[in-house]
Amino acid sequence: MHLIKFEIYYFINEFNQNHLLKINNKVNLIFRNYEKKFDQSFYKKLKNFCHLNGFKIYLANNTEAAYKLGFNGVYISAFNRKIIHKYKLKRNFKVLGSAHNLKELKIKEKQKVDLLFLSPVFKKKNNKYLGVYNLLKYRDITNLEVAALGGINMKNLRLLKLFGIKKFASIELIKNTYDQR
Repeated sequence: MHLIKFEIYYFINEFNQNHLLKINNKVNLIFRNYEKKFDQSFYKKLKNFCHLNGFKIYLANNTEAAYKLGFNGVYISAFNRKIIHKYKLKRNFKVLGSAHNLKELKIKEKQKVDLLFLSPVFKKKNNKYLGVYNLLKYRDITNLEVAALGGINMKNLRLLKLFGIKKFASIELIKNTYDQR
């Protein structure tokens, strides 16, 4: 199955140019390094590299920096409940968010995210997971655009396609697919 039939988001937590150059630039990148102190020159370098190489890049949990530095948007994690004032944002600045349950989904609706990652859809190790049917149920009770996140592999990607889920986010699937080339 060709991955590019989907709209794909890839969570990264380090800026490895060699690795990123192996990836198809149709894959959207979400940078979420929670351990690093904010370094404006680092984030400018990351954003410039991505834009020069045709990637869209989103910065996690720092709307102000993402906006000021010219990122394509911001990713608001499930634990972040801060309300985004979208009236201050550019039209092409996209707000992504994630939720694990109905309560978090309602928070993301209040944050007016443009795309909601529901997670985890598939079981990975011993964690709880939503499953495809709960993903579809949540999708049907919200007006937000929905994408799948969590435990996605080539086998269950077919299941997402079967149910009309055309967007997903991943770490391992993307990393493994492109590092093998």
